[in-house]
This record gives sequence, C-alpha cells and structure tokens, in this order.
Amino acid sequence: MTQGMEDKMKYNRVFLIVCDSLGIGNAKDANLYNDEGSNTLKHICNACNGLDLPNLEGLGLGSLGNFSGIHQLTSQLGYTLALNEISNGKDTMTGHWEMMGLKTEKPFITFTETGFPQEFIELFEEKTGRKCVGNKAASGTAILDEYGEHQIKTGDWIVYTSADSVFQIAANEEIIPLEELYKACEIAREIAMDERWKVGRVIARPYVGKRVGKFKRTANRHDLALAPFGRTVLDNLKDKQFDVIGVGKIPDIFVDQGITKAVKTVSNQDGMEKTVELAKSEFKGLCFVNLVDFDAVYGHRRNPEGYGQAIVDFDKQLEELMKYLNHDDLLMITADHGNDPTYSGTDHTREQVPLIIYSKELLKPRHLHDMESFAVIGATIADNFGIELPTIGQSILELIK
Repeated sequence: MTQGMEDKMKYNRVFLIVCDSLGIGNAKDANLYNDEGSNTLKHICNACNGLDLPNLEGLGLGSLGNFSGIHQLTSQLGYTLALNEISNGKDTMTGHWEMMGLKTEKPFITFTETGFPQEFIELFEEKTGRKCVGNKAASGTAILDEYGEHQIKTGDWIVYTSADSVFQIAANEEIIPLEELYKACEIAREIAMDERWKVGRVIARPYVGKRVGKFKRTANRHDLALAPFGRTVLDNLKDKQFDVIGVGKIPDIFVDQGITKAVKTVSNQDGMEKTVELAKSEFKGLCFVNLVDFDAVYGHRRNPEGYGQAIVDFDKQLEELMKYLNHDDLLMITADHGNDPTYSGTDHTREQVPLIIYSKELLKPRHLHDMESFAVIGATIADNFGIELPTIGQSILELIK
C-alpha cells in the first residue's frame, strides 16, 4: 500500500460482524415481499419477555427500536443507524454483496413451493450415478430423520431446498465419501448454471449417524455459490495489499474473490472465539465475520427463544472481543436481512438492518438517521483505507468522530 493510503487511514483494522438475519423491521417496501409487520429483534425480545444485552445496549442498540428489555440510553458508546436494502431480494448473497457495493437487480430463483424440476433431477442422477429422494423445501434436520435410514439402505442422494435460493445435498459420511459428495455438488453447480435453474448456492450437507433421532450434521459443509457479478470492495482491498480475512461462510458467499485468508467455523461461538484470536493478532485491513446460527439454527426453524439465547451469548462474547480492540480499530455490527421467527412460513423477511459502529477513540457517538443501501458499510470501509468507493452507498467515515 502507498504512503498516501496510510496517511488517510483513520483505522488500521476493521472488524465487520454480520449477525445473520438479525433484522429490525420497518422496511419501506416490506409489502412487496408480503412481510408487513415483521421485526426479527422486536418479536424475539417479546417472545423472551425481554433480553438482557448490556454490551449491545451500551453501544446503542436501544436507539434502533422499541425492544423489550433493551433501553435507549441518553449516552451511548457507539454510533447507530438503520440501513434500507436497495437490492431486489432478501437472501444471504444479496445482502452481503450489497454491503460490498453490488446492487442485485434480479432476485435469485427459488424452488420452495415445487422442488426442482424433474429434468434437473434426472440430469443430476444421470451425471452422479445415484438416485435422489426428497426434492422439497425442508428443515435440514427433519429431512435426515425422514430419509436418513433410506439412504443407508439405498445410497440415494437426499436433496432438498428451502426458502433460500439453494440446492442442498445431504450424504451420510459413512455411506457416501466426502469426496464423492463434493464432486456431486460441482456437478449440480454446473447444471444449475442454466438460467432455468440458476440458484445462488449448491450446498454439501454431510452428516453421520445410523438411525432416526441420532443423525447429526458435521462441520464438513461446503458451499458452491455464484460468483459476484462485479468487483467488490473486497477485491479493491486485496488489490491494494490489505488483509481481507473471511470468517465463517464469508469466503463461500464471495467464492473466495477478494479474500486473502479464510477461517472456517462450526457455530456462532466458534466464530466469535476465532474472531477474538484474530483481534489478538497483527493484520492491516478487514476481518469480515458471518455468524450463521442466528439464521440457520433459529430463524428458519422458527425458534424465537433459541434465537434470543443466541443473541445473549453473542453479547457476552462481544465483551471479550472489545477487550482486544486497539485504539485504531473499528468495530461494525450489522445483519444481511431479517428472519422473524414469529412470522408465517420459514422464509427470510424484508427488514431494515442495524449498523452499530464502535471504536475506543469515539468522542461523540450518537444515533444517526436511516440511510439507503447496505453499501454504506462497504463505502465507509473503502473510504477509510483510501481505495475506490463502490458506486452505491455513501461513506459515513467523516461522521464517525
């Protein structure tokens, strides 16, 4: 990086944590997605009779809405604002890509209601040499109980989708080798490049176990996502020799583009523990973290109490992370969409997302007005490091004082 870039930088390291699906309601276009009234955080707080979140509350979370148990403070430690999504869609890739400067105009295709067309399934069976069972929208654990014993007897693939744009392939590691499962995902990804079936992600879902109730997914999940359709802030950071560390499923979401180091995780707790370890290390650039359990384990499974406990656990780990932030570090906490566990169905919900910004050097942190586009995040990061700003989103670097 050049001396000019170093002179411009206010922050040496940026930690961006995405609490996957932790929306805060109030999307202006929620009616277009049949999501009027959804509010992930508010309804979780109500279901749990309030949440005790001293660290998030101290940072200013209470200024973002009326959340039971979370107070709005007269003096907060962080800047807070709500962001409105401008992309067409409400899924993981759309949200993360917009954060880093890409506006998705055409939403990703889904097969929630019908399963994948027979032509797709037959092509997949022909190319992999195994038959398929399932082929419907289902919970990842429920479908194992439904078809796991069948797979042990027959070796058939268990395939399923969800409210997301995904084709998921479950395989018992004791029946089908991981290498074969990963190869099948590559085959499915190739087939699903056809515009008729172009889903956002193909996901390997390996598991172990021998009977209903004992099946358990392993940490060997692997995602094959579509590549971003344009350059992102991550690409520009990497090109200028900054570190771009992707924690959790971030490398999969961006197909490793713009990533200099990938850190796999198996849970929210593991993700935060590894982020704390990274905070103890030396690097210059961005640490981009996704905590997927909020969405995958609690949101889609419509478990508000479990979701609430996961937020409480995150709040405790957040305190540990903040201990290791340097004075020239910036922490940003946000979400990529909503997933109100009290809402109908099992789909994501179109909501605003929070943006909480903290540094030990802030002098006058306060609540800011709502802004358009999740790309405010990427623009602010790019502005800090003196690289090319995205074409969407406005930097708020000069407001953070």
